[in-house]
Amino acid sequence: MSKRMYHHLPVEAYTSRDWFDREQREIFSKTWAYAGFMEDVPEPGHYIPVQAGLNSFIIVMGRDRRLRAFHNICRHRGTQLIRAVGKAQKALSCPYHDWTYDLEGNLISVPEEGREYAGLDKSCLGLKPALVDIWKGLLFVNPDPKAGSIVDWFGDVDERIGPHEPESLVEYPDARTSYEVAANWKIVVENYIDVYHLSHLHSNTLQMYDHAKARYGFEGPHFLFWEPPVPEYAENQGRKLTMPRVIPQDANGAWVPMLFPGMGIAAFEDAWNTFVVTPLAPDLTRVETRTRVANVSGWEFAKQSMRSSAFWARFGIRGKYSGADASGADDPMASGDFTAEDVFACEQQQKSLQSPWFEVGPASVGEGPVTSHQKVVLNWLGDAA
Repeated sequence: MSKRMYHHLPVEAYTSRDWFDREQREIFSKTWAYAGFMEDVPEPGHYIPVQAGLNSFIIVMGRDRRLRAFHNICRHRGTQLIRAVGKAQKALSCPYHDWTYDLEGNLISVPEEGREYAGLDKSCLGLKPALVDIWKGLLFVNPDPKAGSIVDWFGDVDERIGPHEPESLVEYPDARTSYEVAANWKIVVENYIDVYHLSHLHSNTLQMYDHAKARYGFEGPHFLFWEPPVPEYAENQGRKLTMPRVIPQDANGAWVPMLFPGMGIAAFEDAWNTFVVTPLAPDLTRVETRTRVANVSGWEFAKQSMRSSAFWARFGIRGKYSGADASGADDPMASGDFTAEDVFACEQQQKSLQSPWFEVGPASVGEGPVTSHQKVVLNWLGDAA
């Protein structure tokens, strides 16, 4: 008889400010952080800010067209240099006292330098460097300029997340979303990697894939997942897809990894999506999604979008509950939207954690990824699982 699995994290891991602060310090401030798409910084002078744990970064393209990352901290008093995406002509200036840096991070101007800072050696006061790297058309940043390559961080993940080539796809701007979930970031991640719930919470909204045949496991701290389509969906799939195909016909399936600590990828036959989890508070998480699709015209996007509602109706997609079973017109469990179902489940779980009667039960085999993820978190915090 196999040993029964149980969860490894206490309730406090999902509700306590102390836990949240430790995770910000030991996990999100020390790992590679997703920063955006490569095209977000397309030309010299373009820059983006990135917040990761306790760190604030700038990624900027220099005049030599090289990407560089710096800690977004003025060397004078620590004010953040930039707050939004933009383009500088030749330099970055601090809004507080106008200390100014070139696109390579060198301090080049200090107001009233001769009178206020006689003999100041500006060469010692450049922006502190961080490390930027590109992986599958995505920008990542690390606080340590000697951290090594992003390829080292992902290891063998690269070969196991599907046949998609996101660098050759284009972003579909209308599909970009940002929303908040009133739940701890680990609940959001654990819901993403919980195989057990797919056939239950999403019994009517994700039935186009064969969850019983899913293959999944961990590569280092990263979770990998693939499942094939059910025969009914795979048959004549070209007619059923909502966007043009982006992988070969013989490579059907859903690749849905969660790269530690909070970078999800949802890759299907017709799209490649990012799902980025950002902790905001012990009980609040922001999720941002972006989508890449085949490089076709805007009119083609419109045609595919118009066909999508008909597709869902034809395939019978509806919520888990409907009619008399629904609690109201806006019941997320009757919406036919699997994201709404996930958000509802995560937020209800977070609420239950506050009850003195809450007690975690045993974990199913399909929840093995959840308990494994909990061990990864404990390992990064220096605690034994």
